[in-house]
Amino acid sequence: MVAYGAEQRVRLPALRAGWLTQTFVHWPYPPETVQALLPEGLVVDVHEGAAWVGLTPFVMAKVRPPGLPAWVPGVPTFAETNLRTYVRHRNGRDGLWFLSLEVACPLMTAARAVGAPYNPGTLSVSTDRDTVSYAGSRWGGGPSYRLIVRPGDPIEPTERDVWLTSRWRAYTRRLGLLWETPVEHEPWPLADAAVDVLEETLTTAAGLPAPLTEPVVHFSPGVRHVRLGPSLPSAPGPRPA
Repeated sequence: MVAYGAEQRVRLPALRAGWLTQTFVHWPYPPETVQALLPEGLVVDVHEGAAWVGLTPFVMAKVRPPGLPAWVPGVPTFAETNLRTYVRHRNGRDGLWFLSLEVACPLMTAARAVGAPYNPGTLSVSTDRDTVSYAGSRWGGGPSYRLIVRPGDPIEPTERDVWLTSRWRAYTRRLGLLWETPVEHEPWPLADAAVDVLEETLTTAAGLPAPLTEPVVHFSPGVRHVRLGPSLPSAPGPRPA
């Protein structure tokens, strides 16, 4: 079940971090369009009859292995942007599937070992009075994005708001296996947001048609106590009849 709070405790994290200054930009797509991009074993999850694809830029802060206090210098703060959709494993567990991951810290590309599609690039996040600006481009040319939003008032999340933002595992595929990475953090504090500028080619680079509708947009100051568990092969569950 999609839930506002973490579904499980990550008692032995592989990584700790904070996800700050995050914007969620979501577009609806026909389910069959998104399903065509998923590996065997995952089925697109739908809400209000649509699959949803999210562009989520944010700041990755205080990245450190377990046991290292937050005040000890670790990996520098850096920007990251995910293009993601929502799925269910054949075992019934919901989660994220990343269509692409743009990152300003090349060290994160080590996660390709379990299939995380990290692409190093030049990314930035900045604030100016009442706006937040994000920009990024993949090294070597190719996909890029530019987003400027105006965060609004805090909101009490609706069912759809929770469905679009609160997932507690990510799936990747590597060596013929689906891998599952659990995550635990405090609930997202959400606010409305208005878009001033939105230019992106990440969706088309991932194999999707360009979005045809106005996006659903949320802003969050972020969550500071993220615990990522180790990535492990997913329990297979029953095969479809």
